[in-house]
Amino acid sequence: MTKSNRNGVGPIVSSAHLAQSSLPELSEVEYALTMTNHAFHRWIVRCMDAAGAPGMAPLEVLILHQVNHRDREKTLADIRLVLHIEDTHLITYALRKLSERGLVRTARKGKEKSVGITDEGRALCDRYREVREALLVDLAQELGFKPEEMSRLAALLRAISGSYDQAARAATTI
Repeated sequence: MTKSNRNGVGPIVSSAHLAQSSLPELSEVEYALTMTNHAFHRWIVRCMDAAGAPGMAPLEVLILHQVNHRDREKTLADIRLVLHIEDTHLITYALRKLSERGLVRTARKGKEKSVGITDEGRALCDRYREVREALLVDLAQELGFKPEEMSRLAALLRAISGSYDQAARAATTI
């Protein structure tokens, strides 16, 4: 039986048939993840637009920040691992688009392709950080989001991610 809020309305889910389970709250989480994922992608694209690079896809934004991370060159395998992306072609295509914009440079490191940030890419990431600070970080602080609660939420989301990964592996054996 699913719980109701004080107005007698059931939980907020995207699929009532999935909420009819022994853990209906998981359907609530899945709907929240869906909404959050779309809002996050919309945000990073619009933040990048405001930073001066319109027209980038969400994956391009994520990869650009990852390549800029700690100012060290990355391999495709590094990017795949950190961003948890199975399809190398998605990363390769996004890197080609970033390279065409002059934001990253690619080279060979043995058999593996390596990727580094350009000065233009680094400057764009810095501008993105400034826009993010002014629009998102300030808002989160105004809303009273506590750093320790955000860290706990991040840990919970990573744990949930692991559960979905394990279930996905199990699903391939059925």
